[in-house]
Amino acid sequence: MAIDTDYVQNMATQLAQYEVQGQLARANRNQASYQAQLNALNSLDSALKAFKSSASGLKSAGSTMLVNSAKFSEEGYASATVSSKAVSGSYDFFVEQLASKSQFALEGLQDSDLGSGSLTLGQGGESFTIDLGATATLSDLAAAINDAADNTGLKATLVRSSGQVNLVLTSEKTGADQAISLSASGNTAMQNAVSNPRELSVAKDAIVRLGGEGGIELRSTSNTFDNVIDGVSLTFTKAQQSGDTPLNVEVAQDQKATKEKAQTFVTAFNTLMSSFDTLTVSGSESSARGALAGDASVRSIEGMLNQLIRTPFGGASLTEFGISADRNGKLTIDSARFEKALAANPEGFEKLFNDKGNLLDTLDKNLAAYTSSAGGLLTDRKDNLNLQLRRVNQQFDTLQTQYDSYYNRYLRQYTGLMQTMAAMEQTSGMF
Repeated sequence: MAIDTDYVQNMATQLAQYEVQGQLARANRNQASYQAQLNALNSLDSALKAFKSSASGLKSAGSTMLVNSAKFSEEGYASATVSSKAVSGSYDFFVEQLASKSQFALEGLQDSDLGSGSLTLGQGGESFTIDLGATATLSDLAAAINDAADNTGLKATLVRSSGQVNLVLTSEKTGADQAISLSASGNTAMQNAVSNPRELSVAKDAIVRLGGEGGIELRSTSNTFDNVIDGVSLTFTKAQQSGDTPLNVEVAQDQKATKEKAQTFVTAFNTLMSSFDTLTVSGSESSARGALAGDASVRSIEGMLNQLIRTPFGGASLTEFGISADRNGKLTIDSARFEKALAANPEGFEKLFNDKGNLLDTLDKNLAAYTSSAGGLLTDRKDNLNLQLRRVNQQFDTLQTQYDSYYNRYLRQYTGLMQTMAAMEQTSGMF
C-alpha cells in the first residue's frame, strides 16, 4: 500500500481523535446537560417572575380586589372613584355650580409703560411684588410673575388680539379663596390697568346639594368631593339648572369586575402551573423528559404554592369563595359559589388579598427566596451552572491542545514511516 501525504494526515487525524474521543464525549454530554438545565431554570425563573408581576399588579397603586361601582342616572354630569370600603346605597345630588378659577386681563399696556414702579399680586391673604423697573417688555413681566419664588399660585400669559397685547392672569387652582387681587404703585399706566381689569372668570367654590335642589349644601374648592359618601370620591363636570331632576348615584358591588380580578389571579397561577408541567414532564416513548423532571427545587416551589392557595388569610380562604385546585394543581372558579360567598362576605374576600400578611404579599415574599437576584435559590443554581459551563469550555480548550499534540506526534511518526518506505523503494529499485 502506498503511503502518501493524504494517508499520513488521515491517519494522524483518526488516531488523535481516538485519543481524545472519550473525554470529548463526556464533555459534550456535560455541556448539553448543563445547558438544558440552565435553559429550563431561566424559563422557570421567567415564569415565576411573570406570576409575581401579575399578582403584584392586582394591588398596585392602591388597587383592591373587591370592586364597587357607581352608576349615574344621567351621563355627563359626574364621575366617581369607588373604593372597596364603599357601602351600597342610592344618593341624589343637585349640582348648583362648579368650581372655577380666577382670571383677569390687564388691557392697554405696552412695553414702553414698564421700567418703573411695582405690581403687587395676591390670593387668599398672601401676596408677592414684582419690580417693574427690572422689566423692559410685557414678556419680561409675564416671566417675572411666573418665576417669582413667592408666587402665590397664579400664571401670567400674553394674549394678542387686534394688535393689542393683553396680560392675562389666571389662578392655578379653583375655589373662592383663589381670587386674584391687584395693586400697583409708582407707575401710572399700570395703576390705571389694575384699577379697571377685565374679569374673565370669577373664582368660585363648587356647590352641590345632597338630596336634591333643596338638600344639604356641600361645598368644595375643587369639583372633586372626597368621601362625601364613605369610600366614594365624586367629580362633578356639569352644573344643573334650577328645576332639573337631581342626579342619582347608585353605589353597589360590581360582582362581574370583582370576578374578573379573581380570574386574573387564577389565570396567572395556572399559567405558572403549566410551566411546571412542561419543565418537569416525566417523558415517554413519544415525548422527551423535562430538563427539571424530579427536581427537588421545583417540587418545593410547587409544594409551597399549593399550600398557600389553601391557607386562610384575613380569616378567609380561596376555597370559601369557590376557588379550588383540581387534581392537576390548576385553579378553577365555581361561579355560583363565588357570587354567593362574595355577596355574603365581601370584606372577607378583600382581606384575603389585601389584609396584613395577605395571600398576594405572602406569595411575593416566598417566591423572592427563589427569584431574588441576590441569593435567590434559582439565581445561585444558574450561577453554578454557568460556572460548570465555563469549566467545560476550558476542558474543550485542553482537549484541543491534547488533540493538536497527538496529531503532531502521529503526523511525525507517519511522515517518518512514509519517508522510510520511500527510501526502501528507491533502494530496491537499484537492483
